[in-house]
Amino acid sequence: MNFVHRMLCSSSRWKQVMREHVLPWSLGGIELGDEVLEIGPGYGAGTDVLQQRVRHLTCMESDGALAAGLRRKVNGNVEVRHEDATASLLPGASFDSVVCFTMLHHVGSTELQNRLFLAVFRLLRPGGIWAGTDSLKSRFMTLIHLFDTLVLVDPETLPQRLTEAGFEGVRVDVNPYAFRFRARKPQRG
Repeated sequence: MNFVHRMLCSSSRWKQVMREHVLPWSLGGIELGDEVLEIGPGYGAGTDVLQQRVRHLTCMESDGALAAGLRRKVNGNVEVRHEDATASLLPGASFDSVVCFTMLHHVGSTELQNRLFLAVFRLLRPGGIWAGTDSLKSRFMTLIHLFDTLVLVDPETLPQRLTEAGFEGVRVDVNPYAFRFRARKPQRG
C-alpha cells in the first residue's frame, strides 16, 4: 500500500467506518459459526469486531509487516498467519465462514482473484459461507491507489465468477460506494 492508503487504513476514522457501517452491512443476517477466516485484515479494523463475534478467528495476511503488527495487537481467540490466501497451506474444509472487507482490489489480477475464490471454496466446510465487501470504481479509489495495486472487481460479473468457482446462492448487493457479496459452499462439495 502507498503512504496515503496506509494512513487511511490505519486511522481511527477507518476503524469507526468499519465498525459502524462496513461490517454491519456486510455481515447482517449471517451466522458466521465458530471457526472463521478473515482474509487480508490489514491493520485489523475488522478483526477487532470479528473477534468478539466468533469462538476462533484466523487472520491470513500476505504482507509480513501488517501480519506482525496485527499479531502484536490481538490475543485470545485470534491466530494471525503471514500467508498468501491464493496458495494457503491450511487443510481444506477448515472454516465455517470466510470473510474479507475492502481487500479484493488488492489482489493483483483477475486471474489471482479467481484463484482466491477457488482457495476460499477449498477452505470452507460444506455449507460454509463466504461474505465480504469491496469498493466500487471512483476517483477517490483511483487517487488513494496511485502507485499501488488496484484491480477492481466488477459486481456485475462477480456472481458468475463465484458460481464458476463452485459456490451457490451467490448474492451481490450494491450501494453508491461499495458492494457486498455472499456465497455458500454446497452441502455436498
